[in-house]
Amino acid sequence: MLLAFHKPYGVLSQFTPEPGSRWRTLAEFSLPKNVYALGRLDADSEGLLLLSDEPGLNSQLLDPRHAHRREYWAQVERVPSAATLTRLARGGLAIDDYRTLPCRAHLLDPAPNLPPRDPPIRFRKNIPDAWLALELTEGKNRQVRRMTAAGGHPTLRLVRARIGDFQLGDLAAEKWRELKAAERAAVFAP
Repeated sequence: MLLAFHKPYGVLSQFTPEPGSRWRTLAEFSLPKNVYALGRLDADSEGLLLLSDEPGLNSQLLDPRHAHRREYWAQVERVPSAATLTRLARGGLAIDDYRTLPCRAHLLDPAPNLPPRDPPIRFRKNIPDAWLALELTEGKNRQVRRMTAAGGHPTLRLVRARIGDFQLGDLAAEKWRELKAAERAAVFAP
């Protein structure tokens, strides 16, 4: 089985709590037994998380040689220039000892229609924000946040909106559902 879950802010992508952690876990959402998360979203990130009970799907989605697409929406401080978007998309940004691969990057205008986050993001009266879409084929630890920060635009809110051709759509936060055959095929679309 393959499930789509709309992971809310403040939830770890695992069933077992971390010692001393303040974050909730997947165990709270009445998911079927024996499923596990395919990949991760940090506790402070939201959006589409896939879960399955099928061994092998993890490598199909996450192995870099498959170059599987994932789209993230990042609300960032200030409005990035065209040059900054080109720099993000071109790749080669240094993240610790790693250089990012090329990706797609563009402004989302209008901003996505998402429910408010709980707790809300910080608001600064004198600093505008903007929403970016970044489509990556890699998934290094906190990569989108590090990329936007390297471009001078710290991420305020991060939502994974799509994996392959399957979109989060109107699946409400904290809800999950099993994917139909056509949706499953969309996840694995090249």
